[in-house]
Amino acid sequence: MDNFLAELRRRNVFRVGAAYAVVAWMLLQVVNNLTPALRLPDWASSLVVVLLMVGFPVVMIFTWAHELPPETATTSPAANSKLDWFLSSALVVVFALVTYQQLAPARSDETPRVEGPSLPGPQAGAISVAVLPFVNLSSDPEQEFFSDGMTEEITSALAKVPGLIVIGRTSAFEFKGQNKDLRAIGQALGTTHLIEGSVRKNGPRVRITAQLIVADSGAHLWTENYERELTDIFAIQEGIATAIATSLRVPLGLKPGENLVNNRTKNQASYEDYLRAKALVHSRGFQSINAAAKLLEASVARDPDFAPAWGYLATAYRLVPLYDPVRLSGGTNEARLTVETSLAKAQTAAERAIQLDPTHSDGYDASAAVERMRRNYISGVDLYLKALALDSNNPDVLHSYSITLAELGYLKQAVPLRERLLALEPYVPVFHTSSATILWASGRTDAAIAMYKSPAAREPGVGLAMVYASQGHHVEAADLLQSLRGDTAVRADQLQAAARLLRSASAATAPPQELPALGVSGWVYLYAGEPERVLEYHEGNLKIGYHGGIDIIPLWAPSNAPIRKTQRFKDFVRAAGYFDYWRARGWPDQCRAVGADDFACD
Repeated sequence: MDNFLAELRRRNVFRVGAAYAVVAWMLLQVVNNLTPALRLPDWASSLVVVLLMVGFPVVMIFTWAHELPPETATTSPAANSKLDWFLSSALVVVFALVTYQQLAPARSDETPRVEGPSLPGPQAGAISVAVLPFVNLSSDPEQEFFSDGMTEEITSALAKVPGLIVIGRTSAFEFKGQNKDLRAIGQALGTTHLIEGSVRKNGPRVRITAQLIVADSGAHLWTENYERELTDIFAIQEGIATAIATSLRVPLGLKPGENLVNNRTKNQASYEDYLRAKALVHSRGFQSINAAAKLLEASVARDPDFAPAWGYLATAYRLVPLYDPVRLSGGTNEARLTVETSLAKAQTAAERAIQLDPTHSDGYDASAAVERMRRNYISGVDLYLKALALDSNNPDVLHSYSITLAELGYLKQAVPLRERLLALEPYVPVFHTSSATILWASGRTDAAIAMYKSPAAREPGVGLAMVYASQGHHVEAADLLQSLRGDTAVRADQLQAAARLLRSASAATAPPQELPALGVSGWVYLYAGEPERVLEYHEGNLKIGYHGGIDIIPLWAPSNAPIRKTQRFKDFVRAAGYFDYWRARGWPDQCRAVGADDFACD
């Protein structure tokens, strides 16, 4: 062995190997920095790594076989000693830099900024990731739903890893199709790492490329290509999520036999219908929700044991009445039938989802929403708590549960949940406007206005007009209402009527009995001398069985104190089921018990 080592030294094999390692590392740094700037394909960095790995033994064999001139024949011993010292030092520096890149990535002071909400950054030492929308490289643009679905499925799988903070799907999709610097995106999302990739679907085969990137430096920690049959899609998702967690040195926290990707289906058509339906549910609207329900019905018909499809079907069913034009137009009897049918179907689907997979939060979330709308608040809250116990960072559950708490008057409990939600999903407009409404109702008017006006809220809408009116700025509130176009949840004609009434409120030009029906904009009645009529819209929803949600929360605002002191408000509270919940679970901040069977609210 001593003779062999001496021969390696004599033939300069050690020196060539050290020089090769240093030059290879420098080359990798150049490639990693040029790849995003030159928009090189995903496999460019991987190709360089493979070539360098293959090249190393080739160079070593070549050095041995061709016997480079020995030391004494070329340079003096002093010069050879300096060369050895330089190569040894260079190897130490390279090893130190590689270790530093892996354990403590440097932060750049010149990170580009992306305009967005002010977010609480991750806790010191916390690892957070965002899965950016995978690029659809399929020849058919209509396969976009599939690449979007892969993004969402990998996000869901990573969210199951304990100790790993995963930014919500909707906020990550805010950057879809944008050619922005990855460091800027990481800063805007408040995340330490980013995952990006591409999907190419060709007949029965799929090719998925994924890579893990340090957000503040752009360094690539891991990249991999997967090319398999579509029947192996769940194994690919599992492989990507596991490899990312391993690269981040985060324990998976799985029990024996558990996977990050569960509830797999062998029916490819059912799975693709499920992915298409999820995209439609995200887009909202009456037609989209109905189309999603039909796709999910087909999915569970093919595979009755596919739990995620049942969970999303329950969500679609319970959302149908929210956008139903009959309900919005005030057609009581027909609307009641739609609501009863939809909620019954939603409950059945939710129960099936829970039966198939008691560890999946979607079924509990949908079932909780049905119970809430049926005024069964105790069971509804308990179901939300079960959903959060299974997935404490599920944005949809955090949103629904915190709104339910605020609706019941527990504003102080709801605010921290909203802050947690916005840290996970910083770019969802409805999350921002709902949070602003809760802040306003809790007396934090300045913070509410700032949130309504933040870029993430996009169109502040009715909520900001409501706050302006509470400050006595009726003209500004009316101008804002009149500028709104209306949508499937807020009728344009009622917005215009509310704006006109608000302008004339101080002059009282219309007798109370002639005030128009304003629907969700009925808060304007407060400034027309008819505070009790603010309750009309909510009482109508009680009659048709579709009650609760964000529209109730303004009743707790300081400006609505006159309403809370009326008998009509007390009757509404009893009919809505709030009083029963308060007696069972404790009184909210602004209300208290009076005697054995009465209450008062400030």
